[in-house]
Amino acid sequence: MERNAEQAIIQVVDSLHKNFGENLTIEDMARVAKFSRFHFSRLFQQATGVSPARFLSALRLYEAKRLLVSTSLSVTEISHRVGYTSVGTFSTRFTSSVGASPTTYRQRGGFSPLSCYSDVRPARSAGGSTIRGRIRAQHPEDLGLVFAGVFPGRIPEGRPLRCTVIPRPGPYVLEDVPQGNWYLLAHSVSADRDEAIRAPLGEYAGISIGAAGPFTVRPGRSTMLIDLSLRPKRALDPPVLLALLDIREWAFHANVG
Repeated sequence: MERNAEQAIIQVVDSLHKNFGENLTIEDMARVAKFSRFHFSRLFQQATGVSPARFLSALRLYEAKRLLVSTSLSVTEISHRVGYTSVGTFSTRFTSSVGASPTTYRQRGGFSPLSCYSDVRPARSAGGSTIRGRIRAQHPEDLGLVFAGVFPGRIPEGRPLRCTVIPRPGPYVLEDVPQGNWYLLAHSVSADRDEAIRAPLGEYAGISIGAAGPFTVRPGRSTMLIDLSLRPKRALDPPVLLALLDIREWAFHANVG
């Protein structure tokens, strides 16, 4: 992407950080970038990996996560502050994206059990593949637990098809990944996890991410090798919507596994 185009998209993302609670349209965003709607949408998708509307929706939910753990605002007040007119719609989308209801997320202080250790296991797929590889980081000593999951889209949200948690960057294995087109998404946070949860929108303190895809799992392919490199999250990266891993739960399952 040309430097001028990238700067224009960065300017739009900065505007979204400041005005996410407003009723913004694609035309509004394109006007900030000084591009036609079609050209802007194509460039935004190229720069961020998701559509402008999808990015805005993720920003709103990410800010809601922060407000739930750093303020005493009610769920209704938070839903209106981040741009929802219906608290029911907000709660449904928050729950499906983050993995916990707004109330539960607040009660758990911003953490949530991950479905990797759920008693309800995903159904085994016919002709699934094993994905294995290595997750690397420039400064692995600065990172904590690493979550890696297979998702249908570029934003880590909702229930992953398959996932794993490793204690630090290194080898990982995901078994029985079904046929289809998927993304492999990983994230880790620094030791100060509270800072990562409460950081203002646009300041993704201590969060490192990695992504690969889309890739295709085809019939008859038993193993795929995919390596990932974790790097500090940047403004143009979609927010991580999943609640952060509850270290106590991970430690429990690691000890009894």
